[in-house]
Amino acid sequence: MGIFSKIGSKFGAKLASFFGAGTKLDESFFENLEDMLIEGDFGAKNAMQISDIVREKKPKTQEEFLSVVHECLQNKISSTELVPSSDELSVYLVLGVNGVGKTTSIAKMASFYKEKGSKVVLAAADTFRAAAIEQLENHAEKLSVRIVRQDSGSDPGAVIYDAISSAQAKGDNLILCDTAGRMHNKENLVRELQKIDKIVCNRVKPENYKKILVIDATTGQNAVSQANVFNEAVGIDALFIAKYDSQSKGGAVVQLGIPVAFVGTGEKYADIHVFNKEEFVSALAGV
Repeated sequence: MGIFSKIGSKFGAKLASFFGAGTKLDESFFENLEDMLIEGDFGAKNAMQISDIVREKKPKTQEEFLSVVHECLQNKISSTELVPSSDELSVYLVLGVNGVGKTTSIAKMASFYKEKGSKVVLAAADTFRAAAIEQLENHAEKLSVRIVRQDSGSDPGAVIYDAISSAQAKGDNLILCDTAGRMHNKENLVRELQKIDKIVCNRVKPENYKKILVIDATTGQNAVSQANVFNEAVGIDALFIAKYDSQSKGGAVVQLGIPVAFVGTGEKYADIHVFNKEEFVSALAGV
């Protein structure tokens, strides 16, 4: 049994109980269905599309109803596998607002890739948040991976430039870069990330450079607005869904339209799971 099957989904259970014996597919049913999907953070557009497809398919049983929703979600959610090059340097820029679990997620990825044989380096490029560098250093020490850092308040771009130079000199093949997530000053954040993006683009092959957004699975709609800001700044290649449990609002993943790579479910380094689309969709659809 996979992680999503074990955790289940509060929304999936609600969806499963929505269609019972004697349910009439009248206007009230479709209005309530759309309301439930919007409350689940699927967004108004997706809610209406799913409702229209259910209306067209006219399911007669709960099983048929859940199957229709399941098929809709299959077409709206995608996954991606992030595999660093074994003989060239890969750089994964990890993005996210403060408080989503970004630093812990980076540590989990460091543990994951180290176990798979990668020579991992951490780059402490969140130089503005208090204790961010120290937190990453603590993880690096526990995981026995190298870290490149400068003093608090240093230029984040310089940290990543140094990390790339150092990794290339020592033959490392993966840099996981922590970045600032100061959403209260969007203009500065965007400008800073664009500068970092340019530095990496000039020194690493495009196919070896990935931008990963960490979102808090419990925040729902907030994750959508956060993703828009980071997408505007540098573009997002993959999602890391942190803090996922049965209470999480999986509908936001449908809205984002960004492939999911990893899911985090706890505080331990081992609490990282490669995203399984089929399991996730089944849990979300109450199948």
